[in-house]
Amino acid sequence: MKKRAKAKRALKRLRTIAGILIRELRRELPQHCLFECYQQDFLLYERVLKQKTKDTPKIYSLHEPQVYCIAKGKDHKQFEYGSKASIASTAKGNLIVGVVSHEQNLHDSNTLPEILRHVEASRGKPAKQAVCDRGYRGKREVNGTQIILPGKALKKDSRYQKDKKRKQCRRRAAIEPIIGHLKSDYRMARNYLKGALGDHINLLLAAVAWNLKQWLLAIFWLFFLWRKLQVSRIL
Repeated sequence: MKKRAKAKRALKRLRTIAGILIRELRRELPQHCLFECYQQDFLLYERVLKQKTKDTPKIYSLHEPQVYCIAKGKDHKQFEYGSKASIASTAKGNLIVGVVSHEQNLHDSNTLPEILRHVEASRGKPAKQAVCDRGYRGKREVNGTQIILPGKALKKDSRYQKDKKRKQCRRRAAIEPIIGHLKSDYRMARNYLKGALGDHINLLLAAVAWNLKQWLLAIFWLFFLWRKLQVSRIL
């Protein structure tokens, strides 16, 4: 309790100092400069000073006001601060066919229309089925695309149908290591580009680098098999 009270007093003191600085700047700056050049900045500062703990939407960063808090629900990392991204890959391969960075903290099921439109634009045709995790519950069909979620098998399902659903949901788990590689190896975990547009560009560049690596690996293995076949023929 003592540490909490001490932190509360320190926060109150910081708010007081920030308020004094803002009022002093308003007095010292010329009126034309204040309203033409720095009006948006002062509005942002005053909004930060007035916001409470439970206010929504909150501002977490002065240089990136569009950043929001994302609840992860994991013990080691309960929250992340940034922008939510949707990633779609092919059913049989690991190529990324759709990426979208969302400027608002939407529920996962509400992000499906935008990512499916991006998939349709990149593939030239809409996707028939989309296999998602349980976080996307709430919608069974989006713009003609059937949404498949993991769940208990129906009593009327045959053995073939049960195995097919199980394989589809297992294949969905392949997107998790792709996301992990994009974050750790392709600089998606920390974005150095400015604003919401920078979030879109950073995500798109990471996906392009991933696809380029997959294509290069495919070409390498194709050349390796062709070379091995030529050697076997010579022998």
